Amino acid sequence: MGFFSKIFGGLTRTRENVGTKVDELVANMPLADDDFYEELTDILIMADVGVNTATDIVESIKARAKEEKVKEAPRVREMLKDELKRRMGEKRPPLKWPMVMLVVGVNGVGKTTTIGKLALRFKNAQHGVILAAADTFRAAAADQLQIWADRAGVPIVRHGEGADPAAVVYDAIQSAKAKGADLLIIDTAGRLHNKKNLMDELAKITKIVQREYPEAEMRSMLVVDSTAGQNCLQQARMFKEVAEINGVVLTKLDGTAKGGIAIAIQDELKLPVWYIGVGEGIDDLQAFNANEYVDAIL
Repeated sequence: MGFFSKIFGGLTRTRENVGTKVDELVANMPLADDDFYEELTDILIMADVGVNTATDIVESIKARAKEEKVKEAPRVREMLKDELKRRMGEKRPPLKWPMVMLVVGVNGVGKTTTIGKLALRFKNAQHGVILAAADTFRAAAADQLQIWADRAGVPIVRHGEGADPAAVVYDAIQSAKAKGADLLIIDTAGRLHNKKNLMDELAKITKIVQREYPEAEMRSMLVVDSTAGQNCLQQARMFKEVAEINGVVLTKLDGTAKGGIAIAIQDELKLPVWYIGVGEGIDDLQAFNANEYVDAIL
């Protein structure tokens, strides 16, 4: 499948929940009146865009339609696409090498799987990749990461269960420098129930990277499960409190009809979505493109 075809197929359920309902609304109410805008707001809320964001989006469209003297529903539909693309259009910063990618997220969101898919993605782009198994508190976390390292065909640095995560990171940095790797991806513990411990751990890892690998670009990426809906917005909000997050990976978008959460995360939390997972395959992690995302759901 082509790039857009994969995203289009992966977002089928969200498209049925948003695009199809918007089309039905336009067909049933050819003139955009107050009832039309109220229905449009409800459609967005049901797709997990969130009440505040959905209301704000529709108010912006109404204001533009009034200013341009537009009453035809099909033209308002196009304004909706424009507004969504505008709100989600923050570009990812250009990649810089060498890079350290710190991957955070609660257990169960697909963090380890995402790391494996990222490793393969960058390896296929001819970059040297190393994984660091710094989630040493969860039983079998390193074993799971080892499986993905083997699938992607990249080396992994790991210690025994219960080891100091900072020691794993230190060794991984030395390995990355010795091998001349472009990218070091660090898996971290997702223990959000104890925010103080998590904050201290991430701060310690960050300090080691800055001290031992100052020439590397460091980026923190948050992985959230889109099927959790508004709960993943709350997760993102909490992680943003304890760590500097540069970008978000939304997993399992193919398994939800509520892909509007991508809009909510970017609009409410000002966190850009960098990658989206639209399938189970190792190559089903796609770089996020706002224009193609909006076209795929509308």
